[in-house]
Amino acid sequence: MTLIKSISGIRGTIGGKVGDNLTPVDAVKFASAYGTFLKNNTKNDSKLKVVIGRDARISGPMIHNLVMNTLLGLGIDVIDLGLSTTPTVEIAVPMEKADGGIILTASHNPKQWNALKLLNAKGEFLSGKEGELILEIAESEAFDFVDVDSLGEITVNDSYMDIHIDEVLDMSLVDADLVKTKKFKVVVDGVNSSGGIIIPKLLELMGVECVKLYCEPNGHFPHNPEPLKEHLGDICKLVVEEQADFGIVVDPDVDRLAFISNDGEMFGEEYTLVAIADYVLSKTPGNTVSNMSSSRALRDITNKHNGSYQASAVGEVNVVELMKATNAIIGGEGNGGIIYPESHYGRDSIVGVALFLTYLANQTKTVAELRASYPQYYMSKNKIELTPQIDVDAILVAMTEKYKNEDITTIDGVKIDFAENWVHLRKSNTEPIIRIYTEAAKQELADNLAERIIGEIKVIAGI
Repeated sequence: MTLIKSISGIRGTIGGKVGDNLTPVDAVKFASAYGTFLKNNTKNDSKLKVVIGRDARISGPMIHNLVMNTLLGLGIDVIDLGLSTTPTVEIAVPMEKADGGIILTASHNPKQWNALKLLNAKGEFLSGKEGELILEIAESEAFDFVDVDSLGEITVNDSYMDIHIDEVLDMSLVDADLVKTKKFKVVVDGVNSSGGIIIPKLLELMGVECVKLYCEPNGHFPHNPEPLKEHLGDICKLVVEEQADFGIVVDPDVDRLAFISNDGEMFGEEYTLVAIADYVLSKTPGNTVSNMSSSRALRDITNKHNGSYQASAVGEVNVVELMKATNAIIGGEGNGGIIYPESHYGRDSIVGVALFLTYLANQTKTVAELRASYPQYYMSKNKIELTPQIDVDAILVAMTEKYKNEDITTIDGVKIDFAENWVHLRKSNTEPIIRIYTEAAKQELADNLAERIIGEIKVIAGI
């Protein structure tokens, strides 16, 4: 059982001992810290307001009630969206002129996990500095609850998934009328969470025939909810059986998006952003951003459209920060996260699906043919476990020195860009582990590069 406290929120498994897992006490403590942080950092004297939504996991209602009532005890009003998605809560915060937001979801983690994801008044994730302040408040338990006449109030608003869809359909590069003429057929795997509600609704309004797979929002995930190839055998098979144009897979909180090609093969999480960026840049040329562990294919597509590509440190908040600094038209992460500023600065599968459908409607290619048209890269993701006595930072410094004549970036671990491939080394913040990501033009080359780098690290570490 696990409890992970970080600058981006608190995440853990349900049950067990306080402080070791995400127990009711831990949920209340962290909600108290967030509410206290908002009160300490709000300049006006009016009552604060926070938007809350959750995914469909089994522990959701319990955690939801604990968090909401904790905020009420701090004198903070709550806008309760109920069952929702991460991007839906993100767009609701500024619409409601709220002071912040909380999404109750452990994203791609299995059903025994839950988490509190914390937003600012813009509906964006908190900065690292803000997250550290909340952790300090939680540790000190410096909470000051209000008297009975000053308690907050709950307002229920379950319309925001529909509002979200309407906002997406109104985007300039989404053409539902064109999509309707194509009579697409699509299979949707909603992993029995809120994606099983919002994605089929969007497809219906765009005139797409939807074959539902695991779209009952009961929180009983039928497979590991991370949308990776090894977890998606059922939808890959069903796309072929149904002769569908493609398949759509989302994670429980609907901020990661993966496609299945019409031949039943994975389109590739890394290529979700690549394809959608290709469409967006063809209509509105500009800059792009992804994180340092994402595919080089986005750089190639951006160059094709005469834009500038930059890579940020890993983490959505870092991608967003660099997107703003470079006025990026589109960005995201290689895990299937699309960030499209015309909508909002957050990963959004609803935005991604609508843009992809419009792009496909403008093509004569099948989804498999579209995938084959992009630069072909293959990734290898590994890790090396070291003993606690080994200085991980010293190893990264040594690797930087070894490859000092290559193109090196050190804003997040060490990334070494070779002419034909790259490697990214990142240390874990909680364990003596170095994660090793490589990419090359062939899978064998990516695997071989990873093996070589692992061997070099072992030599440096003396193991």
